[in-house]
Amino acid sequence: MQGRVLLGRETERRVLAALVEQAASGSGGAVVVLGAAGIGKSSLVAEAAAQAARRGTRVITAVGVESEENVPCAGLHQLVHQLREGIDDLPGPQRAALRGAVGLVDEAVPDLYLVGLAALTLLSDAAGKAPLLVVVEDAHWMDRASLDVLGFVARRIESDPLVLVVVTRGLDDRLAGAGLPVLPLNPLTDEVSGELLDTVAPGLGQQVRKRLLEEAAGNPLALTELPVALQSVGGAYALTPGPLPLTERLERTFTARVSRLPVDTRTVLLLAALNGDGTMDECLAAATRMLGRPVDIAALSPAVGAGLVEAWGMVFRHPLVRSAMHHAATAAERQAAHAALAAELQGQPDRQAWHRAAATSGHDEQAARDLDSTAGRALRRGGVAAALAAMRRAAELTADPHARADRLLRAAELALESGQGDVATHLLAQARSLDLSVRDQGRAAWVGIALIEGAARGEGIATAELAELAVGIAAGGEPVLGLRMLWGAVLHCYWGEPGPAARRRVAAAVGRMPVDADNADLVALRAYCAPVERGRAVLESLAGQLERSSEDAEGDQLLGGAAVTVGAPALASRLTARSLDVLRARGRLSMLARALCVQAGSSARLGDVRAGSLAAEEAAELASETGQPLVRAMVHAIRAQLAAVCGDPRVEAWAAEAERAALPAGARPALAILQTARGHAALCQGRYGDAFGHLHRVFDPADPAFHPWLRFYALAELVEAGVRSESAEAVRDILEELTPLGELTPSPALLCGLRLGRALLSPADAAEPLYRAALAAVPVDWPFERARVQLALGEWLRRQRRPAESRVVLQAAREVFDALGASAWAERARQELRAAGASSPRQDPAAVDRLTSTELHVAQLAAQGLTNREIGERLYVSPRTVSTHLQRMFPKLGVTARGELAGVLRSTMTYAEDVA
Repeated sequence: MQGRVLLGRETERRVLAALVEQAASGSGGAVVVLGAAGIGKSSLVAEAAAQAARRGTRVITAVGVESEENVPCAGLHQLVHQLREGIDDLPGPQRAALRGAVGLVDEAVPDLYLVGLAALTLLSDAAGKAPLLVVVEDAHWMDRASLDVLGFVARRIESDPLVLVVVTRGLDDRLAGAGLPVLPLNPLTDEVSGELLDTVAPGLGQQVRKRLLEEAAGNPLALTELPVALQSVGGAYALTPGPLPLTERLERTFTARVSRLPVDTRTVLLLAALNGDGTMDECLAAATRMLGRPVDIAALSPAVGAGLVEAWGMVFRHPLVRSAMHHAATAAERQAAHAALAAELQGQPDRQAWHRAAATSGHDEQAARDLDSTAGRALRRGGVAAALAAMRRAAELTADPHARADRLLRAAELALESGQGDVATHLLAQARSLDLSVRDQGRAAWVGIALIEGAARGEGIATAELAELAVGIAAGGEPVLGLRMLWGAVLHCYWGEPGPAARRRVAAAVGRMPVDADNADLVALRAYCAPVERGRAVLESLAGQLERSSEDAEGDQLLGGAAVTVGAPALASRLTARSLDVLRARGRLSMLARALCVQAGSSARLGDVRAGSLAAEEAAELASETGQPLVRAMVHAIRAQLAAVCGDPRVEAWAAEAERAALPAGARPALAILQTARGHAALCQGRYGDAFGHLHRVFDPADPAFHPWLRFYALAELVEAGVRSESAEAVRDILEELTPLGELTPSPALLCGLRLGRALLSPADAAEPLYRAALAAVPVDWPFERARVQLALGEWLRRQRRPAESRVVLQAAREVFDALGASAWAERARQELRAAGASSPRQDPAAVDRLTSTELHVAQLAAQGLTNREIGERLYVSPRTVSTHLQRMFPKLGVTARGELAGVLRSTMTYAEDVA
């Protein structure tokens, strides 16, 4: 049969064979086998698996089951069970996360990405003993958490002898988001279809043969099963005209066979179809309960004879048989079967809850409570999608309007968390149709503002009202909910433009929030909503926070973002750096992406190209993986800024990519950063008019790129571009507008910009003391800004015919720019030095600059003495991937062993660290 089914699949067979050979040769990969029901996916993959097994490759499988789609990590559990001997060898946090995710222990899962790392390590370790082929069948029915984990693994197995083959009918967002290569299975050609039909049903009349070929439409299962249906009672419909879809027509061929089976057999098959991956004993016990008489394994014999299940166990010959059983039963029969299964599943509360809910029509508070508890357990195991499904069904079963509103709002919050905005909107509308308590009104308002936050637009009045409601909620005894609501309002002010009146009301609400003044959330909220008015107090709080030891990684990440907003990038870098290792260890990759974004942005403003590029590359990957498009847009804008600093020609490419996502969303911070990057690039290239045009947009309140606080970082460059492009009066007006703000806040970014801006605008006879004052006032932890002022001073001194003095400060500026990797600014300093009569050849790239960001990260960790396994844990890759990176970087650095890395890195990076 297999040989017949695989007729016409030579190309696809070669692709899978090559992938299996790849694993045997020591490298890995993944593929999605995509095709309609009955198209031959399973047969194709089964042949590849058999070939792999014959060559010594270990094969493990998991099968998605429709009734377990809402059981978190059910599919992953199947795989883990087959590799259970390796669980104890996992690092402690990974072992605990994986055991909790698959239900081996009742412990909360810190983050699903830590489960992904554990699964990667488990599979990689197994592949290290023998090449490994992982086959996932019927992935369209697999739970989302398992597919998320498998997607995480699939992107990281290039260097391992490990192949993942995912078989599915449809490429939904769970698989498309993983970015895996797709192997589509198309219908067989007419010639091959005829050959297959003649093999399985020889001697057909020409008219019947022609009609069967038309109906089958190149589907191998149809070509095999429709002839059988013609020979069966009730199978004549197979050739009746009409628009019946092929899948439904095939289901009916199986249904016709089911209808002739004894009642005991039909009952057991229905229970098996509804019981997912349950055991035969469960189905037989439930059948006994339903029928009121003993039912044993003999009941399956007629189903085997009818070709519906395999002879060696209760395994359906094809998934469509399972669907046929479901559709052949009446609603009352299905409810009775679910009720019988629920009664037999004592000790399995999640499966029991779903069966009880399926057995229920109308309202049932007990069934709703059971699903509510199931949602809680799903969240503990990292299954947000499963929790959402359980909570939605629980709400449907709930009669009490207050309890129903609570469950609808919790479901809406879960939909937001899982990125399903349309679902959240629908659930929110349902909740708002009920009589909501004040507390639930606040929750609904928070969900509503969160839904428009992605677009960074909305009514300023609604934003202010949400902030004021948040204060009331917190004062009423729920500070956590109040803070969360307040964040929604404040972030709307940061990302969008609700108007000055709304901003003032939000800032006033933050000031009235009844929580401790040193609370990290409150400090960050003050920074984001009123960085000028509250800037002095915020900077004092941030400095105090930095002096204290902290294990609050989430708080440190928030405080780092706050420091950027109040214009203190060096402080932001130090605060954020404290959070990175903790977030990695806990698998908090969504928050890690945001922390790395802050780190990259701080480094860009500090001119530290290497550190910024390292953080930006990882942040971009994690933002994509964790579904955070606005974070990814911010990272691309920061990449444009880094490219501008180092003279990388990709400035515009990064800026354009960021703009494509940020402009429709009205994401002002990203737009401001990318416009600043364009302005910096033009300024370093001597295109002063273009530079002024780009930078002025950040200062124009009518422009989408305007940002009231991030513009501080572009002030000096705007003034220089204006002075050199005959727009001095325009920038003088902006400088006068911002000067009063400098009296309210000690923001380093604003004050440095104001001081250098005044020097650039001053007449020649008054300029020098202003330049000297600007240089003296640069914070000691901002070497790039110091070099920036030295460059401006050196240029002024040269124009004043004082070349010897200019060479001193220009040389100092160039050395700092070179050390930081700020090549575009270093080149400006070199041009000035040459004009001042000093030779200044271009510096050869440092050895580390020949590395990719990932290679540099691996090199730094290896130089610290970490093993490949420990580095893999930090970077969420397999140890073999770490080994591959090391092998690639050694020739670039001119070393032959990892013991030499510390010396090479120290010699090329020490000065940059010193000046920073």
